[in-house]
Amino acid sequence: MKQNKFFSFWGAKVFSLLLAILAVLLIEFTNITDRVITIPLSVTLPDDFEAESLVPESVDVVISGNENVIYLVDPAGIKARADFSAVDSAGITSVPVILEYREDIYKKNTIAIYSDPSSVRILFGEPDD
Repeated sequence: MKQNKFFSFWGAKVFSLLLAILAVLLIEFTNITDRVITIPLSVTLPDDFEAESLVPESVDVVISGNENVIYLVDPAGIKARADFSAVDSAGITSVPVILEYREDIYKKNTIAIYSDPSSVRILFGEPDD
């Protein structure tokens, strides 16, 4: 009985396929790196309270992705803001840093963007009258 050549040595063929997939994944993930930029932070303060601690003026933004693409990102296209306008009592308040950018551009190129720190804290006190 004649054996089909396609099915002969199937173990070596499966091993070769797995090795090729591993090589592609290794090459793809070794090109992923981070780029850190510092951008201004727009802080909205409440009208009824005064900030007694330092108000942050900037935040670091981490851009993660393929090293050939992340350096093409224009930092001017990313805005950061923190909104403390809803503060209703004195004390330390923490709010998240909200990043605004065109998501469609970054999703298409599989670029991840996040702020460091992801939230900011300010100590608020009663206003001096």
